[in-house]
Amino acid sequence: MLDLALLGTGGSMPIPERFLSSLLIKYKGRKILIDCGEGTQVSMRILKWGFKSIDIICITHNHGDHILGLPGLLATIGNSGRIEPMLIIGPKGISNIIEGLSVAVSYLPYDIHIIEVSKISIMVNFNTKGLEAKKVDDPNLSYGDLIISTLELDHSSPCIGYSFYVPRKPKFNPEKAISYGIPKELWKNLQNGKIIVRDGRTIKPYMVLDGSRKGIKLSYITDTRPIDTIPDFIKESDLFICEGTYGSELDKEKAIKNKHMTFSEAAQLAYEGKVKELLLTHFSPVMEEPETYIENARKIFSHTIIGYDRYTRTMNYR
Repeated sequence: MLDLALLGTGGSMPIPERFLSSLLIKYKGRKILIDCGEGTQVSMRILKWGFKSIDIICITHNHGDHILGLPGLLATIGNSGRIEPMLIIGPKGISNIIEGLSVAVSYLPYDIHIIEVSKISIMVNFNTKGLEAKKVDDPNLSYGDLIISTLELDHSSPCIGYSFYVPRKPKFNPEKAISYGIPKELWKNLQNGKIIVRDGRTIKPYMVLDGSRKGIKLSYITDTRPIDTIPDFIKESDLFICEGTYGSELDKEKAIKNKHMTFSEAAQLAYEGKVKELLLTHFSPVMEEPETYIENARKIFSHTIIGYDRYTRTMNYR
């Protein structure tokens, strides 16, 4: 249903065995990229998922290890034949950053729309006309293809976390539709969450649907200290991807100073957020083998795995 790939799992600087942290999501044949440091498009080329269908780029913050791959990537996407507009979401200041980086790519065959956010929810629909995105007040009442929510984090520059929710429509009940005397030609629109007014009568979706069903939730948090708003933001995620810049408990002081997290702090957030699984990423370049410290996380949250470059998986409705 939803495919994802860690393009890189490193922090600060790329090293020969590890590109900088970035995530690529594939859904309904379209793609969303989170962060784009040096080497991101090299990893994308190795992955072979293509470039042209990247509709949205989500930037967590404006540090070089998360944005300096953008000019090259935007040029590559243009060279791939894209002409549809692209949406870039990021924290306050991202517009100025994109404007500055665009000096290196003076011409692109597509437009770029930029949204600066701190905390917001956006409903996204992918259709034959391209991408449609609009702000929503209550993501739980939205039936778009995808809901992107953001959260302000605690880093040394404005930084936001992301959650991606694929809603699952309630099950259609033809018997209910028949009992209300609703014509069959209206069933599809009602099933898609539309309210219909016909002959002075208001027909609402609940009249043909049975209850609610849980969708797919993916959360992505980096770079930040653990803060008390994160557990609720990531609550009951099917997968929680979180930074683990430092594996050892001896590096706690560094984590506090540099506004990052240790494995155990990420695991504590996963536990408090009641997520299904924790995937660690954004490892310090001096941590050559993150697996060495896995028990520091698993003693708090057992369903923890260590990410690696081009780790892929498919997420389905449960």
